[in-house]
Amino acid sequence: MTDPDLDLVYTRLCATMTALGEPQANLFLARFALLAIDRIGDRETALQMVADAADGLPAPEVPRAG
Repeated sequence: MTDPDLDLVYTRLCATMTALGEPQANLFLARFALLAIDRIGDRETALQMVADAADGLPAPEVPRAG
């Protein structure tokens, strides 16, 4: 995927969340994540993406699957 492709997808993601409104944003992102995980179809890749997404975000402790 090219940088312009990434920009287009990210812009659409943000615009969709804005249109749905803040109360629905978490549900939308959760559904998006589940669909993406299913499409990826690889456990280790998906687990690494979960870890990467949490990296640097403030949290007491993020569980790691083993």
